[in-house]
Amino acid sequence: MAEPHGLVERLEKAVIRLESLFSGSHRAAGMVCDAVNGVNGRIAPYVEAFDRLLNGSVAEFLRYSKILEGDVKTHAEMVRAAFQAQRSFLVLASQCQEPQENEVAMLLKPISEKIQEIQNFRERNRGSKMFNHLSAVSESIPALGWIAVSPKPGPYVKEMNDAATFYTNRVLKDYKNSDERHVDWVKAYLNIWSELQAYIKEHHTTGLTWSKTGPIASSMSMRSVLSSGPGLSPPPPPPGPPPVLDTEGRKEEGTAARSALFAQLNQGEAITKGLRHVSDDQKTHKNPSLRAQCPPVPSPTKSYTPSPTSPKSLPQQSHAPVLELEGKKWRVEYQEDKNDLVITNTELKQVAYIFKCNKSTLQIKGKINSITIDNCKKFGLVFDNVVGIVEVINSRDIQIQVMGKVPTISINKTEGCHIYLSEESLDCEIVSAKSSEMNILIPQEGDYKEFPVPEQFKTAWDGSKLVTEPAEIVG
Repeated sequence: MAEPHGLVERLEKAVIRLESLFSGSHRAAGMVCDAVNGVNGRIAPYVEAFDRLLNGSVAEFLRYSKILEGDVKTHAEMVRAAFQAQRSFLVLASQCQEPQENEVAMLLKPISEKIQEIQNFRERNRGSKMFNHLSAVSESIPALGWIAVSPKPGPYVKEMNDAATFYTNRVLKDYKNSDERHVDWVKAYLNIWSELQAYIKEHHTTGLTWSKTGPIASSMSMRSVLSSGPGLSPPPPPPGPPPVLDTEGRKEEGTAARSALFAQLNQGEAITKGLRHVSDDQKTHKNPSLRAQCPPVPSPTKSYTPSPTSPKSLPQQSHAPVLELEGKKWRVEYQEDKNDLVITNTELKQVAYIFKCNKSTLQIKGKINSITIDNCKKFGLVFDNVVGIVEVINSRDIQIQVMGKVPTISINKTEGCHIYLSEESLDCEIVSAKSSEMNILIPQEGDYKEFPVPEQFKTAWDGSKLVTEPAEIVG
């Protein structure tokens, strides 16, 4: 009986050892499959913290968006999907080691696609009554690209949040005294980015924290995370990282080009001599056959200019130039090296939207409601009369000459803007924010005298309120 008993003991030890080996190898092979639940079935602390953000501020934003319905509700669902894609990436990072840079870019594609989808929705719905709502989301959603920013992703998120406030302020202006639901929507949306900054500060101060153990992250491991994640919808195959604009400016080249454009605008009334008249048979809005030959291309995604630590940009696509009247809006888009652009036969109810035009000059004759210059470089504008506002946004090296009257000119996130006022427009108000190299030229004795707009301010407490004044000498 001793020998069988000893044999049984040896067999039991062998079984225990085999089970141990099998369990260890199973954990190594199935590490990714257990990613959602973390090591030993536990969720990583920073994934838990992200879940609290999703269930808190993001859920509140979705609730207010559903109340507003329409385009805002649809847009908010896209935001929810983008945050879910980011959660999947965080789960992967909590269980896997950081891969090579090119592999990281591939893993970021699900988030990138969601960002692109959100921005494209805004561009396709420029006529929406909720366009300012859509713009606020579109301008700031690249904040989800913080996971590709180091060493300080927090400030990058703040920049994106600041980009949203330009449009959320418009929403507040339109609805503050008429519909509190929109005010609540603004507060809920901005709160998302405030809480995301706090989340990053606590868990990823110097950048995304990858696991020090486990397999190296790959596309296969990401698919495993998506397939095993509770309640998460796997994002479809996406394009590249969040699009951003090129921030590398060449001031020397810009100064030379600006001087040439400067001289051109200084001609005053004589500038119209070299302009080519656009006859009716050349206008796309009056000739369906021309539209068929060169169909209008939807405006591309525009983004707030990020910091140098932002994710890399995608190559810019080429688009067909557009100059046409669409309803009440004159669309002037993607014009390159065109100094003979003219808009005539304008009406008071019409507006002009100028987008992505470079090294070009446009003259608008007659009286128009408003003009917006968006994402343009080295662009000159000459107009007669505007009854509303002229806005310059996200642009560089802009020259504007007022031949008649305009009550307000707004300059936002622009580098280099020179405005020539007429005698009739000297009472014009200039509103500026986050801009530099702004100059107003006033007509004096047959010439213009240049006055710089202050860029730096000092603020002091006078005992009852804050008093702000320019910190530089203007004269």
